[in-house]
Amino acid sequence: MNSAIHTALANHAWSVADLLRGDYKQSDYGKVILPFTVLRRLECVLEPTREKVNETVERFKGQDIDTGHFLRRAAGHSFYNTSTYTLRDIAGDASNAGQLLTKYVGAFSDNAREVLDKYEFNQQIKKLDDANLLYQVIGKFTDLDLRPEKVPNHNMGYIFEELIRRFAEQSNETAGEHFTPREVINLMVNLLIAPDGDALTMPGVVRTVLDPACGTGGMLSAVEEQVHGFNEDATVEVYGQELNPESWAICRSDLMIKGQDPEHIAYGNSFSDDGHKREKFDYILANPPFGVEWKKVKDEVEYEHKSMGDAGRFGAGLPRINDGSLLFLQHMLSKMKPVDVNGGGGSRVAIVFNGSPLFTGAAGSGESEIRRWILENDWLEAIVALPDQLFYNTGISTYFWILTNRKSPEHKGKVVLLDARDQWVKMRKSLGDKRKELGDGENGKPNHIADITKLYGEAITAAADPSHAMHAKVKVFDNTAFGYQRITVERPLKLRFELTDETLSALLVSKPMQKQAEDVALKSLPETAKKVAGRRKLTDDEAAELAKLVDAELQPFNDALSSLLGQTWPTFSEAQVAFTTAAAEGGLALPKGVTFKKALRDAIGVRDPEGEVQKLKGHAKEPDPDLRDYENVPLDDDVETYLTREVHPHVPDAWIDHTKTKIGYEIPFTRHFYVYEPPRPLAEIDAELKALESEIQALLGEVTE
Repeated sequence: MNSAIHTALANHAWSVADLLRGDYKQSDYGKVILPFTVLRRLECVLEPTREKVNETVERFKGQDIDTGHFLRRAAGHSFYNTSTYTLRDIAGDASNAGQLLTKYVGAFSDNAREVLDKYEFNQQIKKLDDANLLYQVIGKFTDLDLRPEKVPNHNMGYIFEELIRRFAEQSNETAGEHFTPREVINLMVNLLIAPDGDALTMPGVVRTVLDPACGTGGMLSAVEEQVHGFNEDATVEVYGQELNPESWAICRSDLMIKGQDPEHIAYGNSFSDDGHKREKFDYILANPPFGVEWKKVKDEVEYEHKSMGDAGRFGAGLPRINDGSLLFLQHMLSKMKPVDVNGGGGSRVAIVFNGSPLFTGAAGSGESEIRRWILENDWLEAIVALPDQLFYNTGISTYFWILTNRKSPEHKGKVVLLDARDQWVKMRKSLGDKRKELGDGENGKPNHIADITKLYGEAITAAADPSHAMHAKVKVFDNTAFGYQRITVERPLKLRFELTDETLSALLVSKPMQKQAEDVALKSLPETAKKVAGRRKLTDDEAAELAKLVDAELQPFNDALSSLLGQTWPTFSEAQVAFTTAAAEGGLALPKGVTFKKALRDAIGVRDPEGEVQKLKGHAKEPDPDLRDYENVPLDDDVETYLTREVHPHVPDAWIDHTKTKIGYEIPFTRHFYVYEPPRPLAEIDAELKALESEIQALLGEVTE
């Protein structure tokens, strides 16, 4: 079934918007079109067994038994409808359409009715009926042929996703709320399951699959199809969770139609309400929203992180509140099956990310710690860079992360980076922000999906063989290559000491000088001194009087120390002697103790590369915070050797504060594939500028004529 037929069927469904215009806002069209499409699909699926179901209802009428089992058998599906009406019958009775459709929907089995309830379908029935539009809308959908023999389940997914995409555009959904193009899903699933090809051909093979952000279920369907491509008799059990009610309803109805268990599709937020607790899966994949904040589930996530630690899902760390991408990945990794002692078991994981999770977050941050946890556990198998403009609602660059806890021997301890950014063809017609697609080999297009899949399988060999045609597109690194030590490089604080009007004022208002003057001044206020523990208990008048007395007390110090204005001292000890002497000559005594010494040094000290090196208690050099620097040193490089090699030639007195060293991990993908392009020769640029100037002059000449 080609894309033109998908589009034609989607257009037919969306044409109902012509009826809704005026009574519905554009952003609400989907609230009618989506559930009616699901309803029509369910009716078409049940049509061949409708009479058999009705006969079963008659056979058990009046009997006090649960007939659900018999009705499901009669329907041939996990759901059924016991109504004797059809949508065409209801459309033909305009005056009773609302009442009849409500009964018709109520005649579905509970699992099917729950799907329609997620659309708040009864409210739409009433609203359409009140506007005298219901019978017309039903009539439109009765002309939509969605029989399985005409529209297979897989192809029905295209139609659902096209309708949801249009609904999202009408609703001005954010760029993070996107749907995965089918060719992207196919490539992702290839990379996920292709290494297991031999195992999948074994008789009686069973595989479980989870998508914790499953949308309409496109990825789950693709995994099921590709596993069956290896082995028609394989059993594939799919599980999912979805937050959007419309998408959840479509995914659940899709599973009902396929004979899968619809209870496997949980509704709700995967972070705060995990619908598959304690479950483990063979394959886990997802395309979570890009850059979406997790503020709504902050309390639940932080509680699990703090209370459960590594026993929970988020023990490795928490990313920034405005991007939950790495939370999804941690959630998915918690669903991996353990590897048994014989090397069996284990899982494979695939997720779509934008560039942020590769490098966001400095050493010690939540993001960096999550990357560290993944790499130190040797779970990251590869990262594949995709072309930009592949998705409907965002044009940004994207990446596949492929992870597993059962790496093949040649992949152990290593990570593959594969650059597929140039593997695309331009679409004849853009769909939203989607202007590029991966060729599948059909209609004369190159087969990018097969080429990338093949290169992925040969990655280790291609990276090691310069003669390989795709050698430049693959690089292989040890896990430790992405780790670094964030070191703090300190340099000594060097000061000379001088007294100016500004530094004298700074000294006089310092806390030690103010406190000494205040203590003396308070003695001049005997009545106040009895009740004063601090200036806060003084009245306004008393405070003003005290301030005058403090200023008066400090004036002699100002006069005595003014004799030193303009003088400079190379060492602090010399400065101290000079200040103590000047004060004594005026009959004054400066405050004593470490606090005053620090205040004096801070007031009169001036940074000077040739100044005195300041010392801490114990004679260690005092670092200058203004000269502090940070360096990222590769994990396999000794930091002291790095300091000697890279730093000391420029600043010989620098040292590393080892107490502040942090381990960080980042994956600078684009840096590893950067190819330097020299600038064009100046003569060429100059000639081009002159040609443009001549062209502009000619155009101006035409304007003035």
